[in-house]
Amino acid sequence: MRTTVRRWGATVAGALLAVTTAGLSTAPGAQAASLTEVTSFGSNPGNLKMFRYVPDGLPAGRPLVVAMHGCTQSAAAFDAETGWTKWADQWGFALLLPQQQSLNNSSSCFNWFETGDTARGSGEALSIKQMVDRMKTDVGSSASQVYATGLSAGGAMTTTMLAAYPDVFAGGAVVAGLPYRCATTVAAAYSCMSPGTNLTAAQWGDKVRAANPGYTGPWPKVSIWQGSSDTTVVPMNMTEVAEQWTNTHGADMTADVSDTVGGYPHKVYNNASGTPVVETFSITGMQHGQPVDPGAGAQQCGTAGAYILDVNLCASYEIGKFWGITDSGGGEETSATLPSVGAQDGYVKADASGGGAVVGTLESTSGLALGRGTDGLHNRSVLSFDTSTVPDGATIIRAYVTVAYASASGNPWASPAGNRLVADVRNGCFGAACTTAADDWAAAATASDVAAIDRFTSGTKASSDFSAAGLSAVSRTGTTQVRLRFEQNPTATNYVFIKPAAEATLHVEWTP
Repeated sequence: MRTTVRRWGATVAGALLAVTTAGLSTAPGAQAASLTEVTSFGSNPGNLKMFRYVPDGLPAGRPLVVAMHGCTQSAAAFDAETGWTKWADQWGFALLLPQQQSLNNSSSCFNWFETGDTARGSGEALSIKQMVDRMKTDVGSSASQVYATGLSAGGAMTTTMLAAYPDVFAGGAVVAGLPYRCATTVAAAYSCMSPGTNLTAAQWGDKVRAANPGYTGPWPKVSIWQGSSDTTVVPMNMTEVAEQWTNTHGADMTADVSDTVGGYPHKVYNNASGTPVVETFSITGMQHGQPVDPGAGAQQCGTAGAYILDVNLCASYEIGKFWGITDSGGGEETSATLPSVGAQDGYVKADASGGGAVVGTLESTSGLALGRGTDGLHNRSVLSFDTSTVPDGATIIRAYVTVAYASASGNPWASPAGNRLVADVRNGCFGAACTTAADDWAAAATASDVAAIDRFTSGTKASSDFSAAGLSAVSRTGTTQVRLRFEQNPTATNYVFIKPAAEATLHVEWTP
């Protein structure tokens, strides 16, 4: 057992990978009581504590998720707050929560910067591996479905476990964390977090390969999360972690998928076989913390608090999807991102009362118009999607549209102030035919105003998730059309053009 206290200095708990104790009070008592401490799990050279959450009646052979807290946190502050206990119950897996002790680190940070704690077969890394072994013995956790995740110092410890024990972990998720062996001293740890350490992908990959000379794979798949406004672990660390693990997998840093999820930039990198092995989420405007989306919805999770940040996206939900552990026995979740049918896309112009509607003519040169044009007429755009791939009887749990900016004049979102770009959904086609026609302007929707798209001036922008009525309006047998319109007619010339066809997509997620 260790007796040396590693002291980082007074600033650590406040700024350096720290999660303040203000976030601990949000833990519901029932959830804390559901945690069980295991006091014997091996030699425990890292002198850590072991806690676990095992859903009642969990059968053997189910996945195991290892979730590691940030500085000054505890196991009890990282289970329900981040959503992992919800998914353990819903999807059917065991949850292991290692806990640091102040005897080892005065801020209760995992010692991700100490070589003795980050090497295979020693220190804290071995302690955590011994906990995994105990879970396999006691609970019968699947040896091929063990995953690691963590926030901040826990995120840095996640890359440690993936590098030191790639034969144990099938995947990982690094939230505001750092590359493996980014630092081997306290001083280097500060520099690694900010301003960051810039190495080549090969140099980063070599650090992983050096952890297990001769090991050739398979390597864990890795989900990487980072706030774009994080000043504690700066955003470049997302790129460095991605470079480390794409290189380890023999992949490059050219994204095979580049889209948005919940309105946030998301990229996926495939290996040579076309299998997704690394993904990144850049949470626009988020500071240092774990993304959550409190609520009772199918994809919502968590309790917001200090460094547990409500950004309307549940990281643990998306991570579980990437790992492929969302099957709880009721059928695995499936998703599809569908391009619009360009031949049926178009826009319609009309006066303020909807009279004199005609089809717009600038689609091939400028795109699809929204807002008020120079002719004083108001524009609504119609996007058409083939949703026949959604099975009959499927339960749609999420849907949203993403559009791409083409050009604009003025700001229709501010004309009048607080104007909204909203979406109507039609199960089938708005007008008499699926191709855009004048009657699309006022045709009844199956569900109106089901989502909104915030202002954007470049790139792509995703709508908010469809409301329950919008989800019900998505067709399972053929065409679904989405009509975009400004909630209020702009009071002067203010418009935006969006790109049609493959530049506009409908993302749908469902369970059988």
